[in-house]
Amino acid sequence: MQSTMKEKLRMLYKPYVLAVLTIGYIAGELGHYLIGVTSKATAIELDYGDQACQQNHTDYLRHELPAQCADFIIEHECHQQHINGTVYCEWNYNGLGLEYQLLAGPSFIAVFTVMGVVLGVAADRYNRVRMLFFCTLVFAVAILLQGTVEEYWHLILLRMVMAAGEAGCNPLATGIMSDIFPESKRALVMAIFNWGIYGGYGIAFPVGRYITKLDIGGLGWRVCYYGTGVLALIMAILTGTTLREPERQSIGEDATGKVKISLWKVLLQPRVLLLVLAASIRHCGGMTFAYNADLYYNIYFPDVDLGWWLFAVTIGIGSIGVVVGGIVSDKFVAKMGIRSRVACLAISQLLATPFAFGSVYFEPVWAMITLGISYFFAEMWFGIVFAVLVEIVPLQVRSTTIGVFLFVMNNIGGNLPILVDPLAKAIGYRGSVMFFYAGFYGVSTLLFFITMFFMDGPKPEAATVSHDATSHANHVEMGHENNTFQPDDYLPPPHMAANGHRNIVSVRPSESSRL
Repeated sequence: MQSTMKEKLRMLYKPYVLAVLTIGYIAGELGHYLIGVTSKATAIELDYGDQACQQNHTDYLRHELPAQCADFIIEHECHQQHINGTVYCEWNYNGLGLEYQLLAGPSFIAVFTVMGVVLGVAADRYNRVRMLFFCTLVFAVAILLQGTVEEYWHLILLRMVMAAGEAGCNPLATGIMSDIFPESKRALVMAIFNWGIYGGYGIAFPVGRYITKLDIGGLGWRVCYYGTGVLALIMAILTGTTLREPERQSIGEDATGKVKISLWKVLLQPRVLLLVLAASIRHCGGMTFAYNADLYYNIYFPDVDLGWWLFAVTIGIGSIGVVVGGIVSDKFVAKMGIRSRVACLAISQLLATPFAFGSVYFEPVWAMITLGISYFFAEMWFGIVFAVLVEIVPLQVRSTTIGVFLFVMNNIGGNLPILVDPLAKAIGYRGSVMFFYAGFYGVSTLLFFITMFFMDGPKPEAATVSHDATSHANHVEMGHENNTFQPDDYLPPPHMAANGHRNIVSVRPSESSRL
């Protein structure tokens, strides 16, 4: 009886690990994206960013107003707008401006990308559970302290500290899960874990909007950070006290018989350079919307509450898009060669682009409908990009190449949205968001299309057939062979795997704070 109970508890350990890691990741991403929803309330208290004429909290709807508040750029004219003596406009901080863009993007991304590389390397050498406990503790405390700030620079500093801690969450958790879950379940496990990005981002809308409005204890927006920080702190404690370091597993690759490969030769391939450029531009489009969505819809539709709609679209439809993209790429497109994977990228972003324009052009109902359609196609991109990347680089430098790829992609894509503010001052906020969000979707479509012609087409059938029926079944089970990169100074190891065919690997890199 006792042994049966132990066996049941042992079976529950793996799902428990996945739950702890995923909830911790959600807490980190919630802390990351909350600023995009609470920025107006935060700016009013901390005195940062731009001031503008905005509709106040009277009960008038936009179509009932004789003039829209956003049309007035002089403060005293803003205060003169009224209906039967009731002033319906106010001049106040709107949560936007260069200070906000610095706070949302560069202050976080600069630290996140550098520490991500450092902690990714350390994860291969040190106890990952202990490192993850420390990283989760760091970003938990940083999020908590963001609720206590009194100055703008305090918030900048704490977001940098939060980024340093959160940078370790993904590579460390991915390594732990890869070693405790079998390869047959690894893709599903990674998909569940990486849902944390959509979970944190989507939950930020109702939390940032409605908890702030409740003004619990007169603390307003600060309660959002206190609650998120406490949740992250609980997950840090559970990580440090209940998880154990798993034995490191080799994933389909023999460590012997390797020939040294030049990392620079891999990185400077035209197809890798084009892929990282296209991914960076697409990432910029996603981050522009992530940092500006709530502020945009609040400014242009102040009388319409879209918090729950944004929550449903980002979490529900975005997650479905990721899964469908993976299925399309893995089950249908992969058999047609890497070139077809990139074609899938270009087509998905092409389909998403006109609907992305619609989401910032139409009135609320159609804006949400087009946003949902756009999200479905747009969010297919990430998994397919890295499925392509792991197939065009050699096994020896795969992890390092992915780290460099993410570093470049996050720095370009995460920092370019800072240009939203100066462009908004020239052509308006709507036009600026439209350009960097939907416009960059379109540019990435073109770049993915060009990249497609630098990729290999379908492999000859004979090249992938195993020696017998048994080894063929094993070959299909384990994954696709990584043999598309064969420079002059690299030859595959002469030995064979124990099951009679060449060692192969199926690796799915985890997502890195993106949308």
